[in-house]
Amino acid sequence: MPIVTLSTDIGEADYIVGAIKGQLLTADATNNIVDITHQLSQNNYQHAAYLCNNAFKHFPAGTFHMVIVNLFESTPNYMLIAEHRGQYLACPDNGILTTICGMRPANVLAVEVNTAQGFGVLACTKALAQAFTKLHHGQPIQHIGEPITNIKEKYPLRPAIGVDWIDSQIIFIDAFENVVINITQQEFEEHRRGRSFKIIFTRKEVIDKLSDNYATVAAGDKLAWFNSAGYLEIAINKGNMAGLFGLTGYTESSLKQAAMHNKLLYQTVRIFFEG
Repeated sequence: MPIVTLSTDIGEADYIVGAIKGQLLTADATNNIVDITHQLSQNNYQHAAYLCNNAFKHFPAGTFHMVIVNLFESTPNYMLIAEHRGQYLACPDNGILTTICGMRPANVLAVEVNTAQGFGVLACTKALAQAFTKLHHGQPIQHIGEPITNIKEKYPLRPAIGVDWIDSQIIFIDAFENVVINITQQEFEEHRRGRSFKIIFTRKEVIDKLSDNYATVAAGDKLAWFNSAGYLEIAINKGNMAGLFGLTGYTESSLKQAAMHNKLLYQTVRIFFEG
């Protein structure tokens, strides 16, 4: 039974997500369709990559992942399909592929969209549903579309690192307004080298120890811990970290907007190491 996941910025207020599922089932009635999220940020690829990567890695080999985000950045005459770590990823040619993969996959194919009835979302997803079915029935990926080398490439944000500091960015804020930073536990410990540290945000707020989970601090206290995805997260036990301190996800466009309107946004977190 083929597994197909859906990750989109479409939301669930209208019929589109249901129609996509109908297309997948029409193409292959045995498809097992799994919703990752339909709340991806159209303009924040770091957010999309964080959610997709940390979901996709738990799926078995051969899973098909359909990612629809910022579809109409340009006219979608074709969609991309690539094999990555034993799974298949399909998305628009707008940079989201390399942001999710962190690299350009070896085999990237362009799947033509039948635009006879327009350039809408469903024309694009129908082409992908048909491509997934061909792959499931044994056609080599090289036969699904045309090889393409000139694709749009964007890449995940990386923290800036100095001898005694790390400047990192906020890549995700969850429904509880807990804040995820783009540094992994492995990266943190490699740079820390056993030293004490201070996590500083909004210029003066400090966290200087790591917690195992939320229960290790009192209600209302700040904490830092490495979440189940292995990323540094700062939060308030039974509180709203992002809302209370004015923290927002990092995007260049929001920084430019803030500068134009003389607003202050906190989108980065600095870690200092001592000793």
